[in-house]
Amino acid sequence: MAADDATAGPGTKTKRLDFKKQSLDDAYAAPANLLEIELSNPETHGFGRTRYTDYEIKMRTNIPIFKVKESTVRRRYRDFEWLKRELERDSKIVVPPLPGKAIKRQLPFRGDDGIFDDDFIEERRKGLEEFLNKIAGHPLAQNERCLHMFLQEPILDRSYVPGKVRTNH
Repeated sequence: MAADDATAGPGTKTKRLDFKKQSLDDAYAAPANLLEIELSNPETHGFGRTRYTDYEIKMRTNIPIFKVKESTVRRRYRDFEWLKRELERDSKIVVPPLPGKAIKRQLPFRGDDGIFDDDFIEERRKGLEEFLNKIAGHPLAQNERCLHMFLQEPILDRSYVPGKVRTNH
C-alpha cells in the first residue's frame, strides 16, 4: 500500500488533503487572535495613609469582541481586587489569585518603604500583569462587561450593570 493511500475496503482509496503552502506574509502577519496586555510605569501618589501606587495598563487586540482595539488606562491594586470579585460573582471561570496584600509591608517602623519599595512595586507589577493576562486570555472572561470596562474605560463605574458584552454582527 502506498504511503498516501489507505484502504477502507476492497478497491477504495482515501486521498490526503492538499494544504496551501504558507507565504512569508502569512507567517509574519498578526495572529488571528492577538491580545497583548502590558503593565508598566508604576506611579506612587499621595502621602501618609492616602498614599497608593497605580500602574499603566496598555492593551492591544484584534479580537472582535473588544470594541476598542488599543487602550491605555491606569489602575491601582484595589481596582484589581474589584475585577476579581466581579468575575467571581458573575462568570463561570476559575479566577486566579492576585498577588498578596503584603500586610507586613504596611506596618509602621520598617527599615524600608514597605509597599512603596521599588523592588516590591516591580514584583507586584509582574504578578498583576500575569493575573490580567490569564483573565483576559480566557474566552469566557472576554465576554464580561467588567473586564472590558477595566481594560478600556478611564474611570471604573462601580455601579455598572453586570453582564455579557454583545457583538453586533
